[in-house]
Amino acid sequence: MIRFSRWTPAGGVLALLLAGCAATGDAPPMRVAGAAPAWDAPGNRNPLLPGYFADPSIVQDGGRWHIFATIDPWGSRQLGLWTSENGRDWSFSRPEWPTKAAATTPDSSDAMVWAPSVIRARNGQWFMYVSVGSEVWVGTAPSAAGPWRDANGGKPLIAKSFAPEYHMIDAEAFIDDDGTAYLYWGSGHNWQNGHCFAVRLKPDMVTFDGEPVDVTPANYFEAPLMVKQGDRYLLTYSDGKTTTDTYKVRYAVGDTPFGPFQEAANSPILVTDDDRNVISPGHHTIFRSGGQPYILYHRQALPWVPGRDEVLRQVVIDPLDVRSDGTIANVRPSHGGDVAGFAAHRTTGLGWTASGTGGDTLHGPDRAADNNYATLWQPAAAGPAQLVADLGSVRQVTDSELRPEFADRAYRFGIDVSTDGRQWRTVVPVAEQQGSPIRSRLDASARYVRLVFPEGGAAVWEWVLR
Repeated sequence: MIRFSRWTPAGGVLALLLAGCAATGDAPPMRVAGAAPAWDAPGNRNPLLPGYFADPSIVQDGGRWHIFATIDPWGSRQLGLWTSENGRDWSFSRPEWPTKAAATTPDSSDAMVWAPSVIRARNGQWFMYVSVGSEVWVGTAPSAAGPWRDANGGKPLIAKSFAPEYHMIDAEAFIDDDGTAYLYWGSGHNWQNGHCFAVRLKPDMVTFDGEPVDVTPANYFEAPLMVKQGDRYLLTYSDGKTTTDTYKVRYAVGDTPFGPFQEAANSPILVTDDDRNVISPGHHTIFRSGGQPYILYHRQALPWVPGRDEVLRQVVIDPLDVRSDGTIANVRPSHGGDVAGFAAHRTTGLGWTASGTGGDTLHGPDRAADNNYATLWQPAAAGPAQLVADLGSVRQVTDSELRPEFADRAYRFGIDVSTDGRQWRTVVPVAEQQGSPIRSRLDASARYVRLVFPEGGAAVWEWVLR
């Protein structure tokens, strides 16, 4: 039997929901790919989330999936939280804790909030371990949805001074078969490999039960995650540099939660692929849905630009094979195809063709209608921009759902409608809004729907009309 440090049972009702999930409405128009890279195809299922996020942690609670993640580039003053009932259509919010103001000391300097790990304790209470600077904080909540609050008296659980020559980040909790909880953490400095520390936790999930020990396996940099298969303990982790093309997932095997750990013969199991369609996959979690194990991780947003200052990563999901002999099969990173047992399709709404303010070859208007979160519409020129959806005939349009490039940033836009493409009527006045999706009520009879950004700043992953 497999035990996962972030796994919670999906339950019969949710499993049936996931297995039966299918797209509604008309299919989006197909684009002739030609020599396009594998990630640039309409309908691709990966990335899972529309935007730039990293270090994901996923749990299921109350019939909903919750993904907690770092907001790129390099964190924000809060975490990102994505929720979904079907595993494909996700809504963005930000949990009330932690914030940079509430979880900080002088040692955290100007570093933001990143690398959350969420787990449900045996008593039903939820706990979050999160990094701010080179410190680990712990919070608690009655449900994964919150409300979250500090659980350690307003001070870090692991201070920078514990081992100042390494980063005290990326804490991950694991609950063993007997109910005993453990915490793993640690990262290197200046992209040099670091050390992994582990400690047993008391039932309160906050107090250390004994002294931390060094359990560092070979080729360890950061992001430890424990998986148990039978009586073997599989410590999975990342090494390499996330800003280049060397980041990857490795694993090592031990007979106890404290090791000693021997790196597996087939490690690493997830790397940059030969055709450069997947760049620097890592900082993962492992969970189960519908009886199938999955690995959820981040990789570089594409097209990848080597040497850029901003690191922009996206969250993706792939099936995982944890074998009965305590080994993990190499992961085949994907872009398209169904994700069995999780959910096969996003809701695409009404079919439409795109026109409007152009972009370069990879960022034209059609990218906002291709049901692919690896591609987005982004006009090259500064200034006013517009995106026009042609429904093909006059139809009743009730709602608009817009997924902008950055879910945590504000955009000023309005929406107009027309039956002939010449006379337009405003149904959503220009105003500043943020979120993902940004929902607007239209209630209009129209063939054409026009999205207007009067000051520019337009960048859209997908625009769904219903």
